[in-house]
Amino acid sequence: MEQLTHYDIENKQQQFPITIVCDAIRTPENIGMCFRISESFGVEKIYFHENSPTTENRIVKKTARNTLNQIQHEAYTNFETLISKLKAAGNTIIGIEITDKSIDIQDFNFKNHEKIVLLLGSERNGIENINLVDKTVAIPMFGRNSSMNVIHSLAITLYEVTNQISKK
Repeated sequence: MEQLTHYDIENKQQQFPITIVCDAIRTPENIGMCFRISESFGVEKIYFHENSPTTENRIVKKTARNTLNQIQHEAYTNFETLISKLKAAGNTIIGIEITDKSIDIQDFNFKNHEKIVLLLGSERNGIENINLVDKTVAIPMFGRNSSMNVIHSLAITLYEVTNQISKK
């Protein structure tokens, strides 16, 4: 067995109709990792709140590596306006959040939705206006802790979404 390097691997470089909206994420490492994981899974675009760390932030740049220029991104000012605009464009807004209506991620049929927005809540408070989402999905957990890092939950969700929709 031989370990492969980045130069030995050629990914499909496929893009999916997935948009990420970050609802007031404040940690530069999380913003940078959002870029990295989103690019890895062929996300079309990322939206960040204007008060989030920008792509000019040293830590965001370091964490995102070279993915800052490989994925479309935009800052937004008003969360409700952005969500309305995305819904009007035919997107289904799916919050990654634990609610009384959340569906376990593996039981949610992502193939039934043409364009998907995955909504990430802030590190501290989750999704601020949960009533704006169409659906919520939750990741089953088996330890004592009831939550995980927002970017870890994004990675798990993107794996499930792309796994389902690439088999259409």
